[in-house]
Amino acid sequence: MRKVILLIFTLSQFAVLFLRYPQVINTASLTSASATLSNSRLSYRAGVATGLSGASTVDIDTTGFSDSNTNHLFPKDVLCFADSNFAGCSQQTTYTVHNAVDSDTLQLFSPLSAALGANDLAIASQSGSLTLAFTTTAVVPTAGDILVTIPMANSASGNDGFPDSSSAVSTGGFDLNAIAAGDISTTGCTDASWVTTETIAVGSGSTDHTIRVDRQTGSCAASSAITITIDSAPGIVNPPPITSGHTQGTADIYTINIKTRDGSDNTLDEIDIDIAPVEAVLVSATVDETLAFTVAAVASAASTCGQTTDVTTTAYSVPWGTLSTADSFSEGSQQLTVSTNADGGYSVTIEENDQMGKNGVTCTGASAGESVNCIEDTTCNGAACTESTSAEWTTATNNGLGFSLANQSGSDASFLYNESSRTFSSRQIADQEVPETKRAIMTSTSQVSGSSAYVCYRISISGTQPAGYYYNKVKYTATAIF
Repeated sequence: MRKVILLIFTLSQFAVLFLRYPQVINTASLTSASATLSNSRLSYRAGVATGLSGASTVDIDTTGFSDSNTNHLFPKDVLCFADSNFAGCSQQTTYTVHNAVDSDTLQLFSPLSAALGANDLAIASQSGSLTLAFTTTAVVPTAGDILVTIPMANSASGNDGFPDSSSAVSTGGFDLNAIAAGDISTTGCTDASWVTTETIAVGSGSTDHTIRVDRQTGSCAASSAITITIDSAPGIVNPPPITSGHTQGTADIYTINIKTRDGSDNTLDEIDIDIAPVEAVLVSATVDETLAFTVAAVASAASTCGQTTDVTTTAYSVPWGTLSTADSFSEGSQQLTVSTNADGGYSVTIEENDQMGKNGVTCTGASAGESVNCIEDTTCNGAACTESTSAEWTTATNNGLGFSLANQSGSDASFLYNESSRTFSSRQIADQEVPETKRAIMTSTSQVSGSSAYVCYRISISGTQPAGYYYNKVKYTATAIF
């Protein structure tokens, strides 16, 4: 009997222990877990020292704020100047950063419409999508859920779209930026079995944000790959640097918790994932403006502009030599080559100081001819061409000096020798003595490398042209358009 009583007493003690200390569900870690921000750049949040109405520069307060300099403010960043109440941008508009003038002064593309207040903040929010991926260890039953906890800055308004500052990572975090259930998607383990209206609880005080994704139909098997995505429109807002102990270029490490639970909210699997927003890096370089222009010789017997050259030119001369045959053409060419990185391209113009004069005599007017010891610029076949208008020139008895063009590489020549089915479409050279406006002979509206054209000169004289040495000076001008 004593043994029976002792056995009953012993069993009763085990029962009391069992009731007092109920069974604990074993939990495990989720595996293959990751958290990815599409934009990992820390937001910018600095105090304003001065900002005058009509000014395009703003001075930054160098103490007491998340950002105390302009190091992490880049060209084209969009700034909102907000007051301490964060009731939207204080001037009802945003401004675009042009550049940082120095470590505590920034320049805007447009001037301030009103003066900034002493308590205003300069804010450049950085937001984007957040993707959480993991693999379950235990089965998630019907009516179970996934609970995601996202850190929020203590005592901040964590859902207004402004980055929230804090002195330490432990009390800082992300702003939910008014995301809605429609901004969240869950895939994996039969997508449709997850509820499509996730429960979002915005943090407050020292409580962090949570997002709960319910399993509405069917269980989710162990070893299932799950992905939860918060999209980028509007996206969650990254915090600015912590105000104490932050080193620019070193990430502030925040922790996101993910757990799976059963229908009674008991934790099944759980994992903490670190996420590391950090300052972005402004990679900048100045590319020198370049323009290369060469004038090259063309040998005699070369084929240019549909003709065979009669003389060998140099980079600095077209030596016709002795013109012994009247009313016949002599041909000579030069090759022009241009390279430039100018956004707006380039142009090459041509001009002459005067028409060809005997011993350099001044040839007054556009039609000075052999009667005043000049070789007149060509008028082509029947007074048809000028310095700006081209025409066919195939009649050698229509004496004078003219030129045509042919592309050697590229398509930049302003007109061509064979345009309009012509044999030698020609123009005069703009005469600065008249004066006439110099004309473009090569142009491009974008960058070029090694664009090249032939300038094909042609001359013809009559049998009554006074003997002597005739010359003029032709000038090419290459201009890059930056």
